[in-house]
Amino acid sequence: MIPIQKVAKQTGVTVRTLRYYDQIGLLAASSKTEGGHRLYTDNDLRKLQQIQFFKGVGYSLKDIKEMLADPKWNWSTSLKAQLAYIMEEQSRLKVIEQGLRELISGLVVEGGEDALAIQKFIQLSSQDKRRRHIFKESLFNDKELELLQKVPSMSGDDPDSLEWIALLGQLKQHMKQGVSSPKVQQIIRRMLEKQEENFSGEDEFIQKLWDARMSPTQSEELGLYPIDRDVLEFMEQAYEYHISLLTEGLAPQHDQGEEEV
Repeated sequence: MIPIQKVAKQTGVTVRTLRYYDQIGLLAASSKTEGGHRLYTDNDLRKLQQIQFFKGVGYSLKDIKEMLADPKWNWSTSLKAQLAYIMEEQSRLKVIEQGLRELISGLVVEGGEDALAIQKFIQLSSQDKRRRHIFKESLFNDKELELLQKVPSMSGDDPDSLEWIALLGQLKQHMKQGVSSPKVQQIIRRMLEKQEENFSGEDEFIQKLWDARMSPTQSEELGLYPIDRDVLEFMEQAYEYHISLLTEGLAPQHDQGEEEV
């Protein structure tokens, strides 16, 4: 016979949990000492292993109790049902994960204006996803829809998305310096480099996407993060200023010693 403290040490299940399993009739100790301390057999330990296994794959204690008590339990049906449940939970948690990523990214873009970021996130979350999909298909052709998959996302955790989010946040922070600010131009230059890396030769698609971004109605229909109008206009003006410098051959060259954005 094995005392409860030793069972807890061997299995990693706390004494408190073992006592609770006993109280609900899930795993009763086979014996007790004269002082009332629970004692377990090897069979009890095997049952505990079963309990921990089924708990680990998502079954509730109530279900586990029924499963172990019924010798005619349909394991195939039960496991298939549990698998379906786990897959549904994965999908639900994925949606939650994406939402949290969008909200965190919103905080970065809004420069710490938490209330504004949360308000915009709620606005995005309330949109009809089916309607959004239909609108995308009406606005973009098949090739452009494939390119759209490469556009950085507020819910993305890939390096491109994270860098774009950081660049947007930095641009908003430096707006007061004006479009000719070296820091602003450094950000714009990096944005253009990223655009060239991912969408080289796709100027028509980029223009169409930008026109949609500049349209509050189309931007909302596409489910794009609602960047403030003044930020978008500033970005456009800074871009035009950057192009004018390139045309005149005055754009600053990247230097290895230059501060990274």
